[in-house]
Amino acid sequence: MNELLKQLTEAVGVSSAEKEVRLLIKDLIADHVDEWRVDTMGNLIALKRGTGQLDLRVLVDAHMDEVGLMVTEVDSSGMLKFEGVGGFDDRALLGKVVQIGPKKLTGVIGARPIHLLKASQVNSVVKRESMRIDIGARNKDAARSKVKIGDVAAFVTQYEELGPTAIGKAFDDRAGCAALVELLRAEPYPFDLVAAFTVQEEVGLRGAQVAAYGARPDAAFVLECTPAYDLPNKKDVSPNVALGQGPSIYVMDRGTIQDPRLVSHITHTAAERNIPFQIRQPGGGGTNTAAIQRLHGGIPAATIAVPGRYAHTPAMMINLDDYANIVKLAEATLRTLTPQIIRRDA
Repeated sequence: MNELLKQLTEAVGVSSAEKEVRLLIKDLIADHVDEWRVDTMGNLIALKRGTGQLDLRVLVDAHMDEVGLMVTEVDSSGMLKFEGVGGFDDRALLGKVVQIGPKKLTGVIGARPIHLLKASQVNSVVKRESMRIDIGARNKDAARSKVKIGDVAAFVTQYEELGPTAIGKAFDDRAGCAALVELLRAEPYPFDLVAAFTVQEEVGLRGAQVAAYGARPDAAFVLECTPAYDLPNKKDVSPNVALGQGPSIYVMDRGTIQDPRLVSHITHTAAERNIPFQIRQPGGGGTNTAAIQRLHGGIPAATIAVPGRYAHTPAMMINLDDYANIVKLAEATLRTLTPQIIRRDA
């Protein structure tokens, strides 16, 4: 059992409410870094001083937040209306158990039962505005005594390992956070390493922009969990990435073209060390790289990700070998990084 992944995925950290995850990570890394602090956004920033061999300052980012829900209203019957925090497919919500607010009040997401629907509604996807979170309250006053508008709700999913795979919530991006914790537990690097466990990625890459601006790195790497669309699908013979085929290396997404020099360095490092990897199909989606690379006249940045099925749902699945290999690849990439790799002469 990977206890680090279990701890991190079962912690609650919906965007803007990452405190539980932040405190957990702080305790996990405190003995392995030279300095740590929490900035005004809530990012946890840690410095691991290097050997002084190279005059570089490198940032490694992983976001702590997960998608979730926010209470927007309590109706007359004591049911909770809600809105999504981050992107969702409404089909993933019905019947799911959630924990609400700092007291982790239990609730169930429900909607009008199927036998009360009109014929035209039976085959339609229930929209979230028609759903409610049921906390078992008798009426509006009883519900308002337990929750308040603005409370966030996280899904309740236990971490479990199924042979070579693991299921749990929030692998996006607790898998990246776990990998970054492991990097900090390793021996010092040839340069100073700044680790940024960032907030609010799911609602606009907000924490990373603040963290990277303050860090002023010479280069940056983002550790992520990227959607794997590798299930049987007759209409799609070219999956984005697949479980069990190694870490995914980004080239381009909706928000950025990754720095070609760093992409080349990552792929060459993987090939030289026989670490399996796959190129993420260029296209949609995005990571904190988009926010980081535009700061201070430009910061070379690239993303390495663990493939994960069922992104932005209450339960994701990853391959544990892919996770182990992202740690190996990220560490090898850092230890072989030099100023020459990111120098642009013309």
